Amino acid sequence: MIKRCTLLDHNGWLPLRVALWPDSAPNNDHDKQTLLSTPECYLVLIFVNEEGNALGFAEASIRTDYVNGTNSSPVAFLEGLYVQPASRGEGIARQLVARIQQWAEEMGCTELASDALLDNQGSHAMHKALGFAETERVVYFLKPLGKAK
Repeated sequence: MIKRCTLLDHNGWLPLRVALWPDSAPNNDHDKQTLLSTPECYLVLIFVNEEGNALGFAEASIRTDYVNGTNSSPVAFLEGLYVQPASRGEGIARQLVARIQQWAEEMGCTELASDALLDNQGSHAMHKALGFAETERVVYFLKPLGKAK
């Protein structure tokens, strides 16, 4: 079963989020407040089995800034998608993305975008299996200025 996370009902989401993004734990309270209190901008879904165990989650946003590889604005953006390793291959990611797509269309978007690190071949394969097409590759650069430490 897929359900939308809310401030009152988000059990199981944060541990899965930390499994995907281990460095997110210190920011979880802030992220939880931001993501769950602005449903016009963010969607957080969780997939729960019959026993009530969280097996996967997806986070999406509506972006109005330029999104690489897109042709429209606003654009729905799949910010994160995670399924517990023991539950992969059961169609959970496909179901979560289908619900994200439905929400994006309801929000007036004509494109759903996402990204993955260059070396994350598993994510690339998953995106392709879910109907995404690679649009471009980007390498980001940074030059510290002034008295940066």
